[in-house]
Amino acid sequence: MHDLIARASAWLAEDPDPDTRAELAELIEAGDEKELAARFAGTLQFGTAGLRGELGAGPMRMNRSVVIRAAAGLAAYLKKNGTPHGDPDAGLVVIGYDARHKSADFARDTAAVMTGAGLRAAVLPRPLPTPVLAFAIRHLGAVAGVEVTASHNPPRDNGYKVYLGDGSQIVPPADAGIAAEIDAIASLHDVPRPESGWETLDDAVLDAYLARTDAVLATGSPRTARTVYTAMHGVGKDVLLAAFARAGFPEPVLVAEQAEPDPDFPTVAFPNPEEPGAMDLAFGRARATDPDLIIANDPDADRCAVAVKDGGDWRMLRGDEVGALLAAHLVRRGVQGTFAESIVSSSLLGRIAGKAGLPYEETLTGFKWIARVDGLRYGYEEALGYCVDPEGVRDKDGITAALLITELASGLKEEGRTLLDLLDDLAVEHGLHATDQLSVRVQDLSLIADAMRRLREQPPTRLAGLAITRAEDLTQGTETLPPTDGLRYTLDGARVIVRPSGTEPKLKCYLEVVVPVPDRADLPAAHARAKELLEAVKRDLSAAAGI
Repeated sequence: MHDLIARASAWLAEDPDPDTRAELAELIEAGDEKELAARFAGTLQFGTAGLRGELGAGPMRMNRSVVIRAAAGLAAYLKKNGTPHGDPDAGLVVIGYDARHKSADFARDTAAVMTGAGLRAAVLPRPLPTPVLAFAIRHLGAVAGVEVTASHNPPRDNGYKVYLGDGSQIVPPADAGIAAEIDAIASLHDVPRPESGWETLDDAVLDAYLARTDAVLATGSPRTARTVYTAMHGVGKDVLLAAFARAGFPEPVLVAEQAEPDPDFPTVAFPNPEEPGAMDLAFGRARATDPDLIIANDPDADRCAVAVKDGGDWRMLRGDEVGALLAAHLVRRGVQGTFAESIVSSSLLGRIAGKAGLPYEETLTGFKWIARVDGLRYGYEEALGYCVDPEGVRDKDGITAALLITELASGLKEEGRTLLDLLDDLAVEHGLHATDQLSVRVQDLSLIADAMRRLREQPPTRLAGLAITRAEDLTQGTETLPPTDGLRYTLDGARVIVRPSGTEPKLKCYLEVVVPVPDRADLPAAHARAKELLEAVKRDLSAAAGI
């Protein structure tokens, strides 16, 4: 306890934030050993997702002290790795932020650290979608970018996402290089943080982003689909409305209760369109206004969720369904280039690309990998992430994805058809590719490690009565994939991938079954068979993993 108090007191002496200083001083005064031990059990690790964690005092929480160290480490890495130094037009770092608690503070601290390190810093004018920051890096010729966001995490979290000059998120070995520079910082007193010297950008960069969205849509395409839109208490509303107005779509009907930024996310348990209950208000608005589709962004608007009327009510489309719809739409428009997805996404994309004679690649999970595919024209990930204009934004972009799916819905509407009709077409043409997820959120991270170890030591041989024809431990890597902590099982007509989440305390299991559909009349039976198989795979996999 004495050592714990000493470390906490040393941290307190450097903490520049009066809020976390007061919080930590109270814990020290109370002698709260359990809470102090949790906050000083190590340091929040910088990895390929940057930083993400719960707000609070101490090295295991997100706070200004941790962010200043991260910024200083990034600045040192940039100066050692080819950033031109001494040139007033070189070494620009662009910084964006969302509307979460402390985001603006973390952005200002980052700008101060970059300026103090001799780099140029430019901060976006206000809380804006993450895709605007990813666009600004390439548009302004920056050497790096930082987005302060925790995306769709709970209200108590924040995060720190780093991009390099190509506009893509960092991957190894850059993450380890930055982490080493962070570890080398002995004291915050060694990090210069001037009070001024950085630039606050005006709306020109946002205007340029909106102008770039023109490239997403086909000239003269129908623009008639009516939408209900929710920003999920995030920063997407104003940019999406501007993009829709520019494109000539009908003005979306807003879910008023979720339209404005609110870091407490009061109407949802988790501000993620995929979470149960998160779309209930949007469904209610749609029942009252009868639009053609519902569009939702997550809080930093890099993801796009879509819901459609199915029979008498509304339902969310899975990310894989939207991914396939956008791919089919782009193929119909005659685009050229590589289609790419992560290994946890549906294999249907490969079938669509193959039939169209387009190159296709699989990557590890995350847009940091998808965005780096040579010749990328379209990339998606099942977690509602879509890159439909890689020349503009080399990351997932919930604004341009919303434009493209609304263009598709408009074209189908003109033909008297819907997105569900097109999904049926794809099932008949390629087989019904049905996907689902078994996701377990834990308080104790050791439960995830235990489940992975159990599957490695006693791998299943059958799931849902289907023989496992191939089992791969992805920690070894494959011919086409670098190593990652994951397991992949190939079955006769199915596929399963198990991996720990990179951003949340979750074990994620991604399931896919493929059921042949000889004719449209066979679709109901195929859907019933797919549902039965997915439930059986979930049950058997849960038992095998002990979760």
